[in-house]
Amino acid sequence: MREKSPRLIVTFHTTAGAIATEQLCRRLGLEGKLISVPRCITSDCGMAWSAPPELREHLETRLQEAGIETAGFYELPL
Repeated sequence: MREKSPRLIVTFHTTAGAIATEQLCRRLGLEGKLISVPRCITSDCGMAWSAPPELREHLETRLQEAGIETAGFYELPL
């Protein structure tokens, strides 16, 4: 079993928001990937963006600038 490490989980109201985040992060070269929303979080959309926790402020700023609406930001061991 692999060791869990802290991850930033960004949830969305829509799948379109999750996909737009993936496209934005790929374009900006930001680390992360789309995942299924962990069971301990409730979300309207079943997809979430997983990234290193140290990217939180940068991601929040970039998503807001791009007009991508998020449902929440969480830090969890995954």
